[in-house]
Amino acid sequence: MPVLNRIASYAEEMKGWRHHLHMHPELALDCHETAAFILDRLREIGVDEIHEGIARTGIVALIKGQKAGPVIGLRADMDALPIEEMTGAPHTSTVKGKMHACGHDGHVTMLLGAAKYLAETRNFAGTVALIFQPAEEDGAGGQIMVQEGIMDRFDIAQVYGIHNAPNVPFGHFSTTPGPYMASVDTAYVTITGKGGHGATPHECVDPVVAVVGMVGAIQTIIPRNVYALEEAVISVTQIHAGTASNIIPEEATFCATIRCFKPDVRALLKRRIIEIVEGHALAYGVKARVDYDWGYPATINHEDQTEIAADAAREVVGPEAVDARANREMGSEDFSYMLEARPGAYLFLGTGPGAGLHHPAFDFNDEAAPIGASFFARLVERTQPLV
Repeated sequence: MPVLNRIASYAEEMKGWRHHLHMHPELALDCHETAAFILDRLREIGVDEIHEGIARTGIVALIKGQKAGPVIGLRADMDALPIEEMTGAPHTSTVKGKMHACGHDGHVTMLLGAAKYLAETRNFAGTVALIFQPAEEDGAGGQIMVQEGIMDRFDIAQVYGIHNAPNVPFGHFSTTPGPYMASVDTAYVTITGKGGHGATPHECVDPVVAVVGMVGAIQTIIPRNVYALEEAVISVTQIHAGTASNIIPEEATFCATIRCFKPDVRALLKRRIIEIVEGHALAYGVKARVDYDWGYPATINHEDQTEIAADAAREVVGPEAVDARANREMGSEDFSYMLEARPGAYLFLGTGPGAGLHHPAFDFNDEAAPIGASFFARLVERTQPLV
């Protein structure tokens, strides 16, 4: 079965929704205009219940089927990124320094398209909970919505989400059971020595030399402490020190992003980073402080729900366009918190050639929106059939 005909008929309307959202990006938890736009569409669509103000600007809307049954959650993230847009599109961002560079405008559009179809047809049992979540990029909105009790409050039994994937063949879905996206932690390291003249290093305690030693040693953790068949990444992404060529600075800093899939590996990486920093601080005679930000956990799909989602995707795009045993991704997602709270699955939907995610030239492919909406709709109808 291809894209649902009724959803295909919404394509131009969905494009209009997406372009409006793209022109009015908002960050983190402060998605007030975005939420207002979604609320207006939900009222037009005719959902049964709307619950606002979850995680500040998040929304849960309910659509009831033709008979009693469980509740299935469908999630779309709402927030944009602090990037100056360079697409040159007619619907380019109107907000300086902010843009939808990750396609969350498209995710909202797909869920609204599915909502319109489901509210019209109601060809399912039970209830659909539409989850519009702020602060995926920064602020862990998914965690906040779970902490504020949406799973219990709305009796959600299982939950699903999808993300667009540029430069993946158009209309192709990918997912996998088990760990699919990595956990993400950040180490912020501050080294304090004794500054002075670059001509008299013997009178100083040089934090730059200490940083160089620490960073080099940290790069040995993966090949020497982590089992070779485990997947993990440590990338030192910033080093800051000094103000002039003839001054040894008092302080130097660096930070690293740390990603993996298993809790025991995650704990090992943290322990070894701290041990290396503290050991090198002692060796170089500097003081060191590690501020370790324990971030999003790994996104772990549940096996049964992954197969359910893959089957729904196959109905929409065909078996040849669904990879249900895809490679893991080192990116991270706060949908992980929802999957910790309830069984479910997360999928990627290919949108064809284009600029990559988080790039200033990125723009969601509007042709993909009816596919994503059809997937959500068929997922509901397959999971909670009337007979």
